[in-house]
Amino acid sequence: MSEKREILVVEDDTALLPMITYNLEKNGFLVKEATNGEEALLLIKEEIPSLAIIDWMIPAPSGLEVCRILRKKKETSKLPIIILSAKGEEEDKVRGLNTGADDYITKPFSPTELMARINSLLRRSTSSSEEIIEFKDISINLNEHKVYRKNKKIHLGPTEYKLLKHFLENPGRVYSREQLLDSVWGHGIYVESRTVDTHIRRLRKAMNVPGTKNFIRTVRAAGYSIDID
Repeated sequence: MSEKREILVVEDDTALLPMITYNLEKNGFLVKEATNGEEALLLIKEEIPSLAIIDWMIPAPSGLEVCRILRKKKETSKLPIIILSAKGEEEDKVRGLNTGADDYITKPFSPTELMARINSLLRRSTSSSEEIIEFKDISINLNEHKVYRKNKKIHLGPTEYKLLKHFLENPGRVYSREQLLDSVWGHGIYVESRTVDTHIRRLRKAMNVPGTKNFIRTVRAAGYSIDID
């Protein structure tokens, strides 16, 4: 995909944040900004970026705690993370890296150094095998939780994403609403079966790119399946 990579910058320094954003955009990246840990986690929950730059001393949760939370979650366990910090002692760097950061940059730093570290980390993460599911004109990048149809980026909610992934991993198989509830929502979670219909409608609408056809077929009295014809 030739689409620009997206970087999340989490920094509460009002002078440093625009400088970082300016240099990233100048080098062709899309940028999202957050000024505290809570905002950062919400943005990542909405959409996982290609890389996150997180300051250690942001308001709660701290940068290290955000890093720790991200590493515990399966979907963000491999997200490339750079920690920024004014703490330059070796023990501080070791602590940051042991928390799960892939790199640690001490303030002050130059834009040139930051870009070099970012590009190096992105090369490493890309070469460590991108997990991609492809079906006809649809593809899912599992590492970045990004979906494309006919090379157009599709924005899906978490449940619609799980449904699509489940269907693409099992093309042609018919699933009842109950089976989808177990596979996508999980065992032991009470959700009414008609909720499945609602999310299927949302998924169909989101994936309805001009020039494409509906790929999820309703099998009467049975459930839903991906149309493999």
